[in-house]
Amino acid sequence: MARGTLSQKIIGEHIVSGSFVPGKEIGLLIDQTLTQDATGTLVYLALETLDPGDIKTELSASYVDHNLLQTDFKNADDHKFLETIAARYGVYFSPPGNGISHQVHLERFDRPGKTLLGSDSHTSTAGAMAMIAIGAGGVDIALAMAGEPFYVKTPMILGVRLTGAFPPWVSAKDLILEMLRRHTVKGGVGKIIEYFGPGVATLSVTDRATVANMGAELGATTSVFPSDTRTRDFLRRQGREGDFTEIGADDNAEYDEYDEIDLSVLEPLIACPSSPDNVRKVSEVAGTKVEQVIVGSSVNSSYRDLMIVAKAVEGKRAAPGVSFEINPGSRQLIENIAAAGLMLPLIHAGARIHQSGCLGCIGMGQAPATGTVSVRTFPRNFPGRSGTEGDKVYLSSPETAAATALTGVITDPRDLGECPVVEEPEAYIYNKDIIAAPLDKDARSLIRVARGPNIKPFPEFEALPESYSGKVILKAGDNITTDHILPAGNDVLPFRSNIEKISDFTFGKIDKDFAGRCKSEGGGIVVGGVNYGQGSSREHAAIAPRFLGIRVKIAKSFARIHWANLINFGIVPLTFKRAGDYDLIEEGVTLDFPDIRAAISEGREIIRALLGEKTLELKTELSEREREMILAGGILNLKRNR
Repeated sequence: MARGTLSQKIIGEHIVSGSFVPGKEIGLLIDQTLTQDATGTLVYLALETLDPGDIKTELSASYVDHNLLQTDFKNADDHKFLETIAARYGVYFSPPGNGISHQVHLERFDRPGKTLLGSDSHTSTAGAMAMIAIGAGGVDIALAMAGEPFYVKTPMILGVRLTGAFPPWVSAKDLILEMLRRHTVKGGVGKIIEYFGPGVATLSVTDRATVANMGAELGATTSVFPSDTRTRDFLRRQGREGDFTEIGADDNAEYDEYDEIDLSVLEPLIACPSSPDNVRKVSEVAGTKVEQVIVGSSVNSSYRDLMIVAKAVEGKRAAPGVSFEINPGSRQLIENIAAAGLMLPLIHAGARIHQSGCLGCIGMGQAPATGTVSVRTFPRNFPGRSGTEGDKVYLSSPETAAATALTGVITDPRDLGECPVVEEPEAYIYNKDIIAAPLDKDARSLIRVARGPNIKPFPEFEALPESYSGKVILKAGDNITTDHILPAGNDVLPFRSNIEKISDFTFGKIDKDFAGRCKSEGGGIVVGGVNYGQGSSREHAAIAPRFLGIRVKIAKSFARIHWANLINFGIVPLTFKRAGDYDLIEEGVTLDFPDIRAAISEGREIIRALLGEKTLELKTELSEREREMILAGGILNLKRNR
């Protein structure tokens, strides 16, 4: 077992139940939470159901950064709901256009040694600030705000020793792409990835944020870097040096698994369609025609990332036919790039400067044209996530994106010649008044929460029955993402506060008849392959199927957050004891679970399912707390019952 690691030190200070034994459940005290608007409305609806009075965290923040398009009343109504309910409960509120949660939280609120829970899978970005920062479902965030521990199976620790320093035109995106090339989108499941070694000192905090952000693409519980002189320097430039605490692993720390990367031998890499781990050298795909290049959004939207692009294109022009787009990470970055005099070169080069937000990363605009190639600095390129069916999305560093925008074909940035140097401002310009700070208790009690007609209360779900018989409504393959289960995009996410309506889109990208079959059959069962439910933390991917009557999901393996979300809403997650049994199940067959409630209640590890005359043995690994949740029909039922 790992010893003396940074992860153990921070977790050890926050364990309130269980012990640090890999695979065993622990309860963690949560210092901070963050929400974003695509998932946040459900967090606060759940918080109202729990009715905790004042929130119990040290700090909680609500960001509007996903659903920024206001094509009708729905998004605007949700923004007003989030603003007023944040004021009601004493939560910081960052309004539309102020920036992406990960970037703004890094600038204003991240603190070394703290725990952070967020309703976004890329909450792990805060690992750059030596935080144990974990993405989770919205109900888990609401519970943490109400003072409840966050429960997670103790991860193993993968230690990655970094040596050397990046050569010119190579940066942090190439490091995390190298990790994905080595370990794949499943390689981090059940692990914290902890970076250490002399190479860490060559990485700025925003470099580390790029790596920690895309640790989510490895499937990791989180990623973490030490807090050192680079951390102090970042906080000083942000006017927050008083928040600095030095913390790192012991010199003789032992890790459960180990890897080593020499930064000096890395070269520009790119993730090809349509998975973040389909990684090749840029030089191997150079010359591929490109019609869209986007820099920024959830990752690679820092001052350094945007400035390297601005300097690379200064005095030049984007290639004809290329839509060259910039998504800044925060309003602060726009102000500081403008102050440095490099906003004009971006505009003159033909860049379209968008508001600070996720935008195309979540399929909210910026969809590429049919049959064209898009190169993006985003964290994900799952099929159709861009908003265009059959899309061809590549993921690259800002350097590669800039070179590609100038030439119109995928281009190795080393072909541009001398690499520009970016120096950070001695003190960043920022307007702290943009974020609404919590009101005092008396003022909070006077707040009236605004609710538009699209905001519906949480649906009520029944408890687990004694026995269950259901038809297999869908059989899917490996690496099904939450985008497959409940798509994002401007046609879907405006209904994020209306479960009845949003459920009609469930599995719409791969089976347009899924919701209709669920309704006609009264629910049923979904079967999947390896890494089922990877991707975002959106709990809609669990709530919507549950609303449609799905009571059981069977897969070869589950992604961590989706597994937890299924349990939170009373869906039984099962895995195959015999791998070959996956092949026995066909879509449309009926599976009978004659004693499913007793099996869950008694803590059986094997649950029987009858497929005609065959008996399938399915595994479940549930803690006592998780069994209680499933029996009650979900965590909210359990809390109400108590």
